[in-house]
Amino acid sequence: MILEKGTPAPEFELHSTPDQKLKLSDFSGKNLVLVFYPADWSPVCGDQVSLYNEMLSIFRKYDAEILGISVDSAWCHDAFMENRKLHFPLLADFNPKGEVSAAYGVYNEENGTSKRALFVIDKEGIIQWSYLSPDGINPGADGIIDALESLTQKQ
Repeated sequence: MILEKGTPAPEFELHSTPDQKLKLSDFSGKNLVLVFYPADWSPVCGDQVSLYNEMLSIFRKYDAEILGISVDSAWCHDAFMENRKLHFPLLADFNPKGEVSAAYGVYNEENGTSKRALFVIDKEGIIQWSYLSPDGINPGADGIIDALESLTQKQ
């Protein structure tokens, strides 16, 4: 089951590059959008992360950062980020495979990938919104923006 609103976001530490790691707690004091997705080079995933890349300035108006997470390796992420000219980190939930995705309730045991899911986490590390998208559907950004607007009204 996908983690729901009001749940403390599970801590993690994942590779953002082959030689660097990021932790959830590195973003303490900021709103955070976690984007779990199946694979770097799939058409829907590419469109989805490219959309979020174009919206970075809007997310940052809500004092929010964005992180993408899939089971692809850090090397694969590097190539994908360069190809798509992405300006936010992609994290490798690679070893042990899918551990962070499973902690958030979005690991697909059947095919060994992350499901397509979104989480908005507040500055205190509490999930304020989550969404599990149907397979093959780009969830867009409307839900993220609505959740961030709601958060900033409370803060």
